[in-house]
Amino acid sequence: MVSVRPNEPGVSLAALLAGIERTASHMRAESYRGYDPYDALESPLFRLPVLGSNTWARLAAQQALKRLPLNLRFALGVRKGYNPVTIALALQGLVYLMAAQPTHADLYRQECRTLISELKRLRSPGYSGDCWGYDFPWQSRYGFLPARTPTVVATGFITNALFTAYELAGFEDALPLCVSACDFVLGDLNRGMETTNGFCWSYSPLDRQWVLNASAKGARLCAQVYSVTNDERLLEAATLSLNFVTAHQSSGGAWPYAIGDARGWSDNFHTAYVLDALLEFRSRTGLSLYDTNIASGWGYYRRRFFDGVVPRYYDDKPYPIDATSCAQAMITLCRFHDVSTASELARWSLERLQRPNGAFVYRVYRRYVNKIEYMRWSTAWMFCGLCQVAWSLSQSGTRPLEFLEA
Repeated sequence: MVSVRPNEPGVSLAALLAGIERTASHMRAESYRGYDPYDALESPLFRLPVLGSNTWARLAAQQALKRLPLNLRFALGVRKGYNPVTIALALQGLVYLMAAQPTHADLYRQECRTLISELKRLRSPGYSGDCWGYDFPWQSRYGFLPARTPTVVATGFITNALFTAYELAGFEDALPLCVSACDFVLGDLNRGMETTNGFCWSYSPLDRQWVLNASAKGARLCAQVYSVTNDERLLEAATLSLNFVTAHQSSGGAWPYAIGDARGWSDNFHTAYVLDALLEFRSRTGLSLYDTNIASGWGYYRRRFFDGVVPRYYDDKPYPIDATSCAQAMITLCRFHDVSTASELARWSLERLQRPNGAFVYRVYRRYVNKIEYMRWSTAWMFCGLCQVAWSLSQSGTRPLEFLEA
């Protein structure tokens, strides 16, 4: 079992910054382009009539290519993609570096401006507000999304990065994109499971999937923009959405991935997304409506999703160790002021997951390592997570969240 001995030291700032720079150099060298675990349908084979229209063929190919430790994408004609979420994660990480190293901020500012311009260019047209989707078509058991179809997940990741750029680094042109994205969330997403006290937003305008962490990302965006505009519509929508999310928390503190279908499992990073959204709502609104839910969810997350400092993918087994789980764990640990554990995880990740070129492996399994480089899923997420740790380490006198100590 992969583990860390108790009280192993965290990462030194010098080692952390060196690892971050290796990753940044790799992403720049690749022009932020790369493969993705879910990009199988970009193969020209799926432009053929039979394969292109067959749901089960699309799903099988996507799952097979995702699971194979051998990268066959070049042979299948899949090109490296340019995903707006990759751009957003790079932006967010650079903003954290600017905050962690104020004397070096000018070195990163122009790159941030370029990335914000790219996010403007990569918006999905034809909706009520600014929104984004992945650059590849995607098949799941519950629906098919063509490339660039906007989702609340992609839009939530991107607007979170933009709001961070606005707040921490003063990029004024990032805020209007977040304000506009609220119109997409309010106007284009379907609402389901509605009661007088709550509702769930759909994953995209094309479906009626009730995914809890996805809906929570919509609530986070609304709360962030509300904190600047005082638009009561946004506070009401965020509250009703989070009422739904918290109503479906188990007595032990866990959240299922989705409601109304077979995806009742809980995993590491989707749990962390919900925790981050709830904590952000509290921070942006000053309301303590969900303190009990946050405390219960945080306790469950810390008890069940880690072996030492190494994140479990699921709560009942140690493998696989997933790059996104590690990256998001660093972010969530820092947000909950557990910077010591985040620093230890950063050290472990740099030693065990980073490749010599600065990219990160996809997953560690019990008997092998899938070393395929995925730009969005692994490398960009790890860059953002490591930069979050660097920023958190630069903050002096961080105190525990008092309401969790009560």
